[in-house]
Amino acid sequence: MTQNPSAPHPSAFTQYLRAFTGLLQRDLYVLRRELFPFAVRVCMNPLLFLFVFTYVIPHMSGGAAMNPTAALAGTSFSTVLLPGLMAVAIMFSGIAAVALPLAQEFGVTREIDDRVMCPLPVPAVAIEKICFSAMQSVVAAAIVYPLAYYVPATPPTTHVTSWPFLIAVVVLASLTAGALGLTIGTTVKPQQIGLIFGVVVIPITFLGCVYYPWAKLGAIPAMKYGVLINPIVYMSEGLRASLTPSLDHMPPSMILLMLCLFLALLTWLGIRGFLRRVIG
Repeated sequence: MTQNPSAPHPSAFTQYLRAFTGLLQRDLYVLRRELFPFAVRVCMNPLLFLFVFTYVIPHMSGGAAMNPTAALAGTSFSTVLLPGLMAVAIMFSGIAAVALPLAQEFGVTREIDDRVMCPLPVPAVAIEKICFSAMQSVVAAAIVYPLAYYVPATPPTTHVTSWPFLIAVVVLASLTAGALGLTIGTTVKPQQIGLIFGVVVIPITFLGCVYYPWAKLGAIPAMKYGVLINPIVYMSEGLRASLTPSLDHMPPSMILLMLCLFLALLTWLGIRGFLRRVIG
C-alpha cells in the first residue's frame, strides 16, 4: 500500500504520544484482568490493621482509645491513622506496580526488550511505568478511605480545607512512590527483590509517621529530624494536613517542596538505573 505523499506526516511528538498511550492502554488491559488480586493486595494490610487497632481493641477496652498517640492528639486513633494508611497504600501500590514487574522483565526471559522496542525514547518507557504505577496508587488511596471510615468503632473526623492541595499531595505522592519503585527495581537484582520489602520497605513505613504525627516526635529529636530523609513522611503529613487539619502537621509548603524534590531525585535515579539495565 503506497502512502499519499501529500498527507501530513505526524510529528515526532505525536508519534511518541501515541506510543506512550499505547503502553498505558496495554498495562491497563493487563490490570483489568487482575483486578481481584490488585484489590486484595491493596486492602489486606490496612483492613487488618484497622480491624484490630480501631475495632477489636476499642471494644475490648470498653470504647477507650488505648493508644497514646490518640490521647496526645485529643482524638480517636482512627483519625490519626487514616492519612498514614492512605500513604502506605500509595507507597506499597507504587512499588509493587513497578519493582515487582521489573524483576520479572529483567530476568532470564528479558521481557523488557520487547517493551523498549516501541517507538519511544528509552527514558520515556521508564516514565510510563511511573505514570502507570501512579494511577494504581491513586486508586489504592481511594479504596483505603472508605475502609478507614467504616471499619473503626469510632469513625475518623475528616475535613478537607483545600481540594487543590489534597489533589496535589495525592498526585505527587503517587508519582514519588512509582519513582521509588523504579529506583528499587533497577537497582536490586531480580532474585533479591523480595528481600527489599523486609529490609527497606517495612522499616521506612514504620518510620514514616504513618501511625503518629511528625509533630509528636519532639520528645525524640534525633528521630524527629532523622526521619526527614524518608519520603513517606511527607506523604503521611501531606494527607494529614489535607484530610485532618485539626491534627498537628508540617507546613503545607514544606510538604509540597519535599515531595517535588524526592520525585525529581528518585525519577533521575530510576531512569539512570533503567538505562543502565536496558542498554548496558
